[in-house]
Amino acid sequence: MTDNTNKGFWERMARIYTAFMSKNDTAYGQICKLSEQYIDSEKSVLELACGTGQITFLMAGKSGSWEATDYSENMIKEAKKRNQGEHKCEQLRFCVQDATNLTYEDEKFNVVVIANALHIMPQPEKALKEIHRVLKKDGILFAPTFVYERGYPKLPIWLMEKAGFKTYHKWQSEELKEYVGNKGFCVVRVTLVKGKPLSECVLVAKKE
Repeated sequence: MTDNTNKGFWERMARIYTAFMSKNDTAYGQICKLSEQYIDSEKSVLELACGTGQITFLMAGKSGSWEATDYSENMIKEAKKRNQGEHKCEQLRFCVQDATNLTYEDEKFNVVVIANALHIMPQPEKALKEIHRVLKKDGILFAPTFVYERGYPKLPIWLMEKAGFKTYHKWQSEELKEYVGNKGFCVVRVTLVKGKPLSECVLVAKKE
């Protein structure tokens, strides 16, 4: 990504990120359940912004193949450490990728998963363009995204921003739906899930 404002934050957070995000485990479980009708053993899946594998390890075992990527080298290192023992998944491969400049060939994947990342990208349209390119015909975008519904808790966000984290887009659910729907996708489902620190809009869209 051309703007690396958040990259340093994620590199520093990598070692504690699994524990830090464990408070959102209930939401992740609900998100995983919502993904079941789109991911199965016949599907090849690309995950962008996988972090240390919060969603990865819940969902990858149901796929035919799962490519989990992040632009933070430290996040990928931590994720690889977790992919052993009880978490070991044979379908799973981790690698470093920039979501706005992917190295994959056109129409390679059945499903692209990008969780809690679009809102922290300075130019998410670039990522959506790449997602559209690597998805097969009628491929599925599965994009749970933190949203800023009315009354959202401002203190945790303020503290994260003080620590160096930057949010570029404070969408509400309908705004996110409209944004993605104008980027070559037909939004087929939007579900609001209570998460921490924010609610998550679980958006599902089909490549047009």
